[in-house]
Amino acid sequence: MDDPVEQPDRRPPGRRRRAAVSALVRAALVAAGLVTVYYVLPLDGRGTTADSVLLACGLLLVVVVFWWQVRAIVTSPHPRLKAVETLATTLALFLLLFAGAYFLLEHTTPGSFSEPLTKTDSLYFTLTTFTTVGYGDITARSQTGRVLAMIQMVGGLMLVGVAARILAGAVQAGLRRQGREPSDDFPTRRKD
Repeated sequence: MDDPVEQPDRRPPGRRRRAAVSALVRAALVAAGLVTVYYVLPLDGRGTTADSVLLACGLLLVVVVFWWQVRAIVTSPHPRLKAVETLATTLALFLLLFAGAYFLLEHTTPGSFSEPLTKTDSLYFTLTTFTTVGYGDITARSQTGRVLAMIQMVGGLMLVGVAARILAGAVQAGLRRQGREPSDDFPTRRKD
């Protein structure tokens, strides 16, 4: 049996480490910035039609940002790191969009949930729905709240499944564009 030939990584370890730290810091700053915007944004409950349009525009924004980031992955010198940033940005946008929608729903139609929702409660409900933990302490009571939660569930499944597959394909395309195979970043040990 032939062992895979070890491909030497020509990039200096310090440069790789700096790129990784930089990507993680950017991802954390984007997520923190989006959470800050969520808490500062004056969500006052304009009405259900306006909220529905806002949600639809927000979901469209998530898709546009995702596709823009996928294109950036292919041309990035560090496609895997860019994919991590993309996932962090897309996930934060998706979750905060639904947290805002739940908050607006509760404030335009009180009683839509088992208890009044603050912005933190809305984010908590969004995260428990996304992670499928569903503690049960906050539940959607209204039909609109339940439909919104179902849309989030389907969107979450698509984000985890379809988006992850698209990101993996973009990373592979980016690596091939550089003349590297996906395994080049993780050399295998040679057995002597």
